[in-house]
This record gives sequence, C-alpha cells and structure tokens, in this order.
Amino acid sequence: METILSLRSFCPVKISSAPNLKPVSGFKPISCNLKRNNLESPFYKPPSWVSSIHQGLAAVAISLAINFSLPGLTHTALASEFDVLNEGPPKDSYVFDDAGVLSRLTEFDLKRLLSDLESRKGYHINVVTVRKLTSKADAFEYADQVLERWYPTIEEGNNKGIVILVTSQKEGAVTGGPGFVQAVGDSILDAIVSENLPVLATEEKYNEALLSASNRLVAAIDGLPDPGSPQTKDNKRESNFKTREETDEKRGQFTLVVGGLLVIAFVVPMAQYYAYVSKK
Repeated sequence: METILSLRSFCPVKISSAPNLKPVSGFKPISCNLKRNNLESPFYKPPSWVSSIHQGLAAVAISLAINFSLPGLTHTALASEFDVLNEGPPKDSYVFDDAGVLSRLTEFDLKRLLSDLESRKGYHINVVTVRKLTSKADAFEYADQVLERWYPTIEEGNNKGIVILVTSQKEGAVTGGPGFVQAVGDSILDAIVSENLPVLATEEKYNEALLSASNRLVAAIDGLPDPGSPQTKDNKRESNFKTREETDEKRGQFTLVVGGLLVIAFVVPMAQYYAYVSKK
C-alpha cells in the first residue's frame, strides 16, 4: 500500500502547447527546386533564334516534299484518276466519264461518231473525263500515262487516240500512237488543247468541249475542212493552257526550291553542330 500511495509524490508531467519538432536533416523541398535545377544545369542552353529558323525551314521543306513530291501516296484512295488507269479502256463505249459531267445524249453522240470513224478508218478514240489530278503535274502527263497503261505496246496503241478533260483544272490534252498523231496533224492537236478544251471547260461547257474536239479530230482524219474553234462570247479571250515547255520549266524551278530548302534545313544545322563539337 505504501508503494502505491507514494506514486502521487512524483513530479507532474509538463505538457507543452506544441511539440518541439526538429526538421529532419537532409530534407529539401521538391516543388521549388525542379525548375531552378533545369535552368542551372550546365547542359541547358536557351533556344536561339537561329535554331527556331532552322526548325521552321525544316517544317516548310518537309511540308512541300509531302504535298508536291509524294501526292500519289497520300491521295491514292481518294483520287478518281487511278480508277481510270486500273479499269482500262471502256469496252461497250468510247467514253469514260469518271467526272460525271456528260449527259446521256452527249455519250450517245460520241459513241456514234467515234464508232463510225473506227469502222471506216480503223482509228479508235477514247474520251475520258476526270475531276482532278494528284499524281501528275498536268493533263499531258496523265494522258500519256493512260495511253501507256491501256495500250502497252506500239502495235496496240498505234492507231489509238485519247482525249482527256480535267474539270477542276479546266484543261485537257490529246495524245495517241504514232499513226493517230500523223493522221490528225500537230496543228489540229495544238488547236484542240488550246482552244476547244480549255476555253469551253472554263465556261463549264464540258459536253460541247468534248463534242467539238471529237468533231475536229474526225474531220482531220477524214481529210475534211477543219470545223474551227468554238464560238465564244469573247473571241479574244486567252486560255490558261500551259505548254509542255512551261510545265517542264516550272517543275525544274520547283525542284531547285525544294532542294535548296532541304539543304538549308538539314545541312546547315549539322555543319554548325560539328563546328561546335570540334571547338570542345
């Protein structure tokens, strides 16, 4: 009993209002030092205006290369021009209206006119319409591609002719085998692609454009007088037709521009990098 009562004689425990906690040694705040550590790192260098220009030029060069150099890879699924190449020449008619701009009456008149020509002279002409071109620069290149795909050998395509009309670009082309070109003549071919097709296509008279072009071709093969160019409201109107020489010249200029941008965007930064490393 005495031992139990003697417990009250102990000194009372002193309780402080707040614990006296000491910070743990080595503890540092994290949220305040992340950004500072990045800025103070010896490997960090602020972006300069030179690197920004290089990145911009690289983006422009890559965009141009994708949009102009590789259009066939990006638009193959959507471009109707590939349907014409893959399906081959029309079997039951002489018209391949992939753009859907010709009336039934026009198709009937073209079939009657061209079938009569083939039965009398042995020349076969196909009329083709497409909405737009993405794989080739102009209608001439595409027309040559169609001729080579449909008639791979000279014997098959000697007396074959193809008339192409591109509705979105308002231009067209006429191509064919050696026998067809000789029978028509260069003057009539040039007149059709510079007068009939582009002028009437600009006015969205696609039916008249192809009918008038076919009539001039048939008359030239038959040796008859040329029906002439179509009558328009403004006879002095100039077409937007581009010759082969103009197309080749623009293509060469485009190649130089893209090549220069690629050199500036990739070669110059690499040269600067090697110069920087060599100094170290």
